[in-house]
Amino acid sequence: MFSASRSSFNVLRTKIGQSTCISTARMVSGQRLKYSISTKTTAAALYSKAIRQQPIFGASHIHRFHASAIANAKVPFLLADIGEGITECEVIQWFVKAGDKIEEFDRLCEVQSDKASVEITSRFTGTITTLKYKVGDMAKVGSPLVEIETGDAESGVEEVVAAPDATSASTPAPEEGLRGHSNVIQDMTAVAAMMDYAPGKAERIEVPTAEHILTFATPAVRRVAKENSVDISLIKGTGKGGRVMKEDVMTYLANGRQSSAAAPKTADAPAPTFAKATIPKGEDKVVPLSMIQKAMFKQMTKSLSIPHFGFADEIVLDNAIAFRSALNEYVAKTPEKYNFKKVSYMPIFIKALSIALEEYPVMNACLVDGDDASSAKLKYRASHNIGIAMDTPNGLIVPNIKNVQNLSVLEIASELTRLQEAGKKNAIPMADLKDGTISLSNVGMIGGTYLNPVVVTSEVAIAAVGKMQRLPRFKMIEQEDGTKAERVVAQEIVNISWSADHRVIDGATIARFSQVWKDVIENPFLLGALLR
Repeated sequence: MFSASRSSFNVLRTKIGQSTCISTARMVSGQRLKYSISTKTTAAALYSKAIRQQPIFGASHIHRFHASAIANAKVPFLLADIGEGITECEVIQWFVKAGDKIEEFDRLCEVQSDKASVEITSRFTGTITTLKYKVGDMAKVGSPLVEIETGDAESGVEEVVAAPDATSASTPAPEEGLRGHSNVIQDMTAVAAMMDYAPGKAERIEVPTAEHILTFATPAVRRVAKENSVDISLIKGTGKGGRVMKEDVMTYLANGRQSSAAAPKTADAPAPTFAKATIPKGEDKVVPLSMIQKAMFKQMTKSLSIPHFGFADEIVLDNAIAFRSALNEYVAKTPEKYNFKKVSYMPIFIKALSIALEEYPVMNACLVDGDDASSAKLKYRASHNIGIAMDTPNGLIVPNIKNVQNLSVLEIASELTRLQEAGKKNAIPMADLKDGTISLSNVGMIGGTYLNPVVVTSEVAIAAVGKMQRLPRFKMIEQEDGTKAERVVAQEIVNISWSADHRVIDGATIARFSQVWKDVIENPFLLGALLR
């Protein structure tokens, strides 16, 4: 910014070039105007051009010459509270790097909390200046994730270089240029500093580090890479769209930590042995707990204060199998109405459990102020929000199906399918992880018969379903003469295991409750008879 008379302004514009944009800002005194200079060159370059001219400015031409910098606003983008008392999240991957231009709602990064992974999007339009965390770092809720230069603010601070006495009329030598004039700025370094420019100093370019480069991989693959101290950005992905697969990580380790693209290929090269690459023989390692493991650690430590009561039984599924087959035949006739192709046994188990809860609402309750018997209370909950334990790529997650008492078996199957698909992508919404009232684990899909599930502090019971087995059982069979005789027959059997909070649930209650559940599953026609 400078002030000069209109005639001096015209002379200056002629000397420094018509391409330089000089606009009037405001009148300051009489005919003396304040002008702003906008040019593609820096202040120092403009000064160099000016001093090469013949001395044309007298004491009355320019009284002050000062500069003001345009300061773009750097806005810290804070990690918002995502609920459930979560205080920190692990940064899984960055979708941006320093210098990238972004708009509102563009993805910034993906973070992993205790319960699920979340993609963080921008609330601002601008340029990324700084990434505050590296991949794998723990980001605190409320702390800045990135700094974004929005360009929405101008600095109003102007640094003025005082002019010497205006009475001086000496004329400088031509080689001294403007520096000899008494009313001209004496130190252009101040102007250069205001324009964020230092003569002779190269512009600093921030080069993104490897961890800032976007790499497509699931959290499970990233966990395998992290456990083996592998920088996943160095691995060439073979999956769809360049996605890094678990096999790519194992191949990278087997090739001596070289990408498969760089590894020498020979016709008779032996296939890599993945098992040996996972954990080198004779080498111990210490790795931090994952976010899911930390959540399990906290929850199970609290569960140690609960005295568990166990109860086990077996359920005959012969009638349930026929009922399920009839449901699947119905679904096959109208596949466009449903988001699944077949109904599993779990929706039948879940609906039967809700009917049993109607008769024994204490099993759907929770203990309030349970630290002291004198103040402890039971909260009876009207909604049957039945939690389903799921094995996801990141570990154990227990979302729940809300208000099962109001849903049909097919509606439960639709909700279960939605949660399963979201679990495969580690994208289960936080709302589906809250407010569970009782839990059901179907670990029998993997194996096992009788189990010992652990009750969480917000519930009073949990059941685990074992694997289905075809086993011999004694059964009364009607013979041709109309009499009944005991015979050994093959039946489809599944084992169930209960754990209950023995502070409020006694053995007789859990046994009667389990028997009602068993009766409905073994006689699924009761599902229709007991519905309201």
